[in-house]
Amino acid sequence: MGSGRSRRPGKRRGAVNDKEILGHIDELIRTEHELRARLASGDLSGREEQARLRSTEEALDQCWDLLRQRRARREFGEDPGESAARPASEVEGYLQ
Repeated sequence: MGSGRSRRPGKRRGAVNDKEILGHIDELIRTEHELRARLASGDLSGREEQARLRSTEEALDQCWDLLRQRRARREFGEDPGESAARPASEVEGYLQ
């Protein structure tokens, strides 16, 4: 994640497939693990870094939600390409 900005799959810039979403999920998981390790060791103390962890967690939840939407649409014979990433505020409110 070079620029610090997360690419958000499902924003209709072109066709996105499940494999790309899973690749982005893997990238976000690596980032989250790195940031959590730094937090546990006391190296993650700045507001900016804590905000980055929170942002990474939200993006990860959005990607999982998008992947679930796509799979559900496919299961019911609908076009998975019609799925779109939902706002973090909506996804974060789901009960698991």
